[in-house]
Amino acid sequence: MVRRVAKWAFLLVAGFLLLSVAMVGIYRFVPPPITLTMIGDVFSGHGARHSWRSLSRIDPNMARAVIGAEDSKFCEHNGFDWQAMENAWKRNQQGGRIRGGSTISQQTAKNVFLWQGGGYVRKGLEAWFTFLIEKLWGKRRIMEVYLNVAETGIGTYGVEAGARRYFKHGADRLTAREAAQIAAVLPLPKQRAGVNPTGFTRRYANSIAARIATVRTQGLDACIR
Repeated sequence: MVRRVAKWAFLLVAGFLLLSVAMVGIYRFVPPPITLTMIGDVFSGHGARHSWRSLSRIDPNMARAVIGAEDSKFCEHNGFDWQAMENAWKRNQQGGRIRGGSTISQQTAKNVFLWQGGGYVRKGLEAWFTFLIEKLWGKRRIMEVYLNVAETGIGTYGVEAGARRYFKHGADRLTAREAAQIAAVLPLPKQRAGVNPTGFTRRYANSIAARIATVRTQGLDACIR
């Protein structure tokens, strides 16, 4: 009985590993058609506006904005920013919360292959898929997928759909300020305004706009050029 259970457990794990590698391999070349978060929005009645844009057709300021806002070490790490994760853990131990523990690679893995929310199981799967996309996709593809699947508003996914919703033009024509405003929405896309932001969102967008120049001059986006 024990040997039979062990055999089935081995087959399940092996099957999952093979399937996950195959999915990541396919999405290296094929745009992910839909995500679990999109499906949730569809069933909740919000819909899921989404239009794929290759990275070469997205204004460079957009990638610089998310690097400056979310992950300044994007081109340096292997998918995990251990210092940021340690800082987040220490802050949580004190009863507070800190943004920045998850890299763009981790967020991409979660957005494409998994569900929103926490839990050790999801975190473990996120780590596995992060490892896979770093090895099989590379930084440029990771950024391209991230900018196309990230939630940019209620029922709105990707920077192309976000740009058309907020600014009435495509992501290839984003100004630095517009890119900063979209990046400022990303952490809480269902609660923050992409147009005429106020309060914290406005201040955060101002900060991101200033960081765009830093990312460009310091070459923090060199891995995706």
